[in-house]
Amino acid sequence: MSLIVALLVVVASVHTVMVFFHVAPRNAVSQRYGEQIDAWVYPFFEQDWRLFAPNPASANVQISVKTRQEMPDGATRESDWFDLTALDTSAVRHHVFPSHTAQNTLRRAWSAYVDAHGAEDVPHSDRAVMLRDYLRNIAADRVAEHRPGPFDAVRLRVETVPIAAHGAQQVSPNAVETRDLPWWEVSQG
Repeated sequence: MSLIVALLVVVASVHTVMVFFHVAPRNAVSQRYGEQIDAWVYPFFEQDWRLFAPNPASANVQISVKTRQEMPDGATRESDWFDLTALDTSAVRHHVFPSHTAQNTLRRAWSAYVDAHGAEDVPHSDRAVMLRDYLRNIAADRVAEHRPGPFDAVRLRVETVPIAAHGAQQVSPNAVETRDLPWWEVSQG
């Protein structure tokens, strides 16, 4: 038992020292042992300061979804656009203690999708495919939860409106960017 306690004390001490030198200003120790310190810290103990000082939003993003269902006779039926962002906003505004999931899931999924796909909407890596599927599944789950009826595919429309700088006039309507994504097949079950 004392061996386990001693081992835990040694590991905790090493961890504290490594993290200290990782976040401390550059010094002789962190310069000489930088590779070893980074190997200890990354990827498990990486600091993300955005938790404490997030980048302010530079645009308002509205994400809407449309569904498509193939009928037995081969015809297709499309729904009207359903505003997923308004759904999230409503979930936050009408709760005393809103969930971070309600606030961030869709927004973060869109941000990750854009980072992985750019403007092409073509995945170039397994991670991009995973992020596309994640965004598609969020949209499909939200629609299924709030609109009855089966559907075979979803399509997203994303409107991005830049936020005017403090003291500036309103943003020009020409600055609004609308992006229509391709249809994505879904499996309901």
